[in-house]
Formats: sequence, C-alpha cells, structure tokens
Amino acid sequence: MRSTLDGEPKVDAAPSREWPVLLDRAFGPDDITVLRHEATRVMTAAGLGGDRLDGFVLAVNEVITNVVLHAGGEGRTVLKIEDGSVWCVVTDSGPGIPGAYLDGLHTPEAFELGGRGLWLAHQLCDEVTTATGPIGTSIGLRISLDTVRHSGR
Repeated sequence: MRSTLDGEPKVDAAPSREWPVLLDRAFGPDDITVLRHEATRVMTAAGLGGDRLDGFVLAVNEVITNVVLHAGGEGRTVLKIEDGSVWCVVTDSGPGIPGAYLDGLHTPEAFELGGRGLWLAHQLCDEVTTATGPIGTSIGLRISLDTVRHSGR
C-alpha cells in the first residue's frame, strides 16, 4: 500500500486475473482434429471440465471448421484466460460472414444445410463476439471458469 499526496493510504488496483496465452496456433484444413485435441488439453489444465468443456470444444470446432469451409481454409486460434474466463479468438482473412448467419438466436431448420456452427456457439458459450467484413472475421468465444467452480459443473 502506498500513500497519496495528502497522506491517505492508496489501495492498489486488484491484480489482473490474466494468464499467459494458453494456445496460439495457425491452422488449415489438416489441423482441425489436432487443434481440437490441443484446445481440450489446455482448457482441461486451466480447470474447465465436464459438459462445459465438451460444449466449448464443440463451439471452437464449429468456428474453425467454418473458417476451413467458408473463409479460405486458413485461420488462427488464440486461447487465453482473462478475468476468470477462457477466451478463444478465431480469426481468418475470408470474405466475411453473410448477415443471415450472424443472428445467433435464429434456430436453423431441421432440413437446412449448414448454418449451425455459429448458432451452436451461441448456445454453448457464455458470450460470442463477432467482427466481420470483406477482409476477414474475428470470432470470440467465452466461457466462465467461475461458473464451473461455483456450480460444481
């Protein structure tokens, strides 16, 4: 604790709950399975488990598969822990996501081909962020570690 100019004690800000990057990997069509296993390993080590782990890995898999199928085939995945949550950010340099697929609340029809990847991500993650345009897309997936610890799931 330090003192301010008027002699009052100054309380330092709470330390950040940020960890180093757990995984930073470029990927292509042949890397989906390897990346899924790497993500599972590092997220398990970080404390994510059970259905929450399985769901988050499925969401990550869907997003990287979308990059391979619809955005030129190559991208980058970064996994890190920040403020009690695991964040996965997947980026690509594809043409952007058509507006019809950005509505995470739209349930795909049973007979509809495709369109489930982002919908699943919205169902399985605590937060999904999307920045997209003609020079690429960045999708952030977040799942709280605190929920796991407090709920026992």
